[in-house]
Amino acid sequence: MQVPGSGARLPIAKITGQGLLCIAILVALLWTCVIAEHVIAGRAAAGATEVVRAMRELRLKNRRQPAATPNPLPQRRPRAELG
Repeated sequence: MQVPGSGARLPIAKITGQGLLCIAILVALLWTCVIAEHVIAGRAAAGATEVVRAMRELRLKNRRQPAATPNPLPQRRPRAELG
């Protein structure tokens, strides 16, 4: 942009080296946070899956099973008779 009446250009905004360094550090920090969030979310999903599997296994383990199969009909003992 030029100021009317002069041939010299004046910058409207100028970013210094210190400003560029600050922006680069903040962008690196932002990407670190995004990647860390994805890692944490992945571990949380894996942990939830493991908990669901463990609950399923416990349900199957806790089903009651008879110690022995019952006899369908009890055996009749012959009666002793006098006579």
